[in-house]
Amino acid sequence: QVQLVESGGGLVQAGESLRLSCAASGSIFRITAMAWYRQAAGKQRELVAVITRGGVTNYADSVKGRFTISRDNAKSTVYLQMSSLKPEDTAVYYCNVQDESTGWIAGWGQGTQVTVSS
Repeated sequence: QVQLVESGGGLVQAGESLRLSCAASGSIFRITAMAWYRQAAGKQRELVAVITRGGVTNYADSVKGRFTISRDNAKSTVYLQMSSLKPEDTAVYYCNVQDESTGWIAGWGQGTQVTVSS
């Protein structure tokens, strides 16, 4: 079983920054890719950013130039630096990881709430 623990969310004003963290632990063979998702109230969960083990990144168009994903392989932790936050970034943010042997983890952590006021 794999545990994903997200942290770092909060209430900020538009234009401010936040840094999210997510630590993976448990029965993981080897983490390849790591990703951040978000789910706003009444909407489907969407992919925000993904990073490969080698550091290649990809972002949703809505966050390009404002968010930066990074990872610490030794700590099995992925980060999301969010800058120039907008009210539309308000959501619960979740992470997920891809295990080399089993693929993307089926479960989710509790997420971390990000609220951006205008």
